[in-house]
Amino acid sequence: MRGGSELFSAPLTKPGGRLEYATFLGNEEKLPQMPSTLDSVLLRTDFPELPLHASGKVRDVYRLDGQLLFVATDRISAFDFVLASGIPHKGRVLTQLSLFWFDFLKDLVPSHLITADVDGYPALLRPYVEQLRGRSMMVVRADMVPIECVARGYLSGSGWKEYKQSGEVCGIKLPAGLRESDQLPEPIFTPAIKATSGHDENISFEEMVKRTGPQLAETLRDLTLRVYRKAADYALTKGIIIADTKFEFGQGPAGLLLADEVLTPDSSRFWPADRYHPGRAQDSYDKQYVRDYLESIRWNKQPPAPGLPPEVAARTSEKYLEAYRRLTGRELET
Repeated sequence: MRGGSELFSAPLTKPGGRLEYATFLGNEEKLPQMPSTLDSVLLRTDFPELPLHASGKVRDVYRLDGQLLFVATDRISAFDFVLASGIPHKGRVLTQLSLFWFDFLKDLVPSHLITADVDGYPALLRPYVEQLRGRSMMVVRADMVPIECVARGYLSGSGWKEYKQSGEVCGIKLPAGLRESDQLPEPIFTPAIKATSGHDENISFEEMVKRTGPQLAETLRDLTLRVYRKAADYALTKGIIIADTKFEFGQGPAGLLLADEVLTPDSSRFWPADRYHPGRAQDSYDKQYVRDYLESIRWNKQPPAPGLPPEVAARTSEKYLEAYRRLTGRELET
């Protein structure tokens, strides 16, 4: 979105204009009963005093006095659909981990963050303070660059699929004979865009230059790799491999800003270093556990999206929380 975040330029829809999460909005009575996991789950927000700027797969974004209010729900998506049930504490993990990284990386790049102190939010939000605490932030309304800036230090996911076919990733020639999950000789920059289907689509650096111009493209490539290296080196001291990650950048009044979520299990592949074995897919702290469950029940990846059994939701929540504790060294604010 110009003047906001490109991530939130339109509601999540499938062909026909239907909201992807229409499977649960307004139909909570049809959800499976999971009291042990849903008692702390927030699937949607509603602040009548604020205009809704946009909704994403996880975040609801509101306009607030020329700024934006980001609220991370506990929604979880898989295979391009938001599922009918959420993951306890997920929105708070994403928000508080992003806040940690914004501070950690501030010497390399400023962020869009204004404040996440709910006690200092405008008075009209006071009735919602407890709902917002730990899962929201007020941010600068930046002019977002319409490119997802992806850094890869290991060969996995779409990069692995592309390498098997061509020996390249986004036009970058890689050494022959690499295995799935191998560490790359050097981290690489592989930009992406949102395709009309809603999926990320890898593009070459040359294509990025056509879209942004050479100066901005080179700046974002170099900044992305510097940020990734600093974060990955730190995470490794905490027992986590950041295999790859994607960043969003926007133009603020004073220049480039790091925006949206940063280095979370939703935007990155986090692997436990003590269980790393190249040559296969890795154990992870992200939502692969949910994808594996959905594959096991042979969901046809068509609406309506299913809910999750309590044990799957709980185990996924544990993975997110463990990643947060390892990286920050502290307990989640709830």
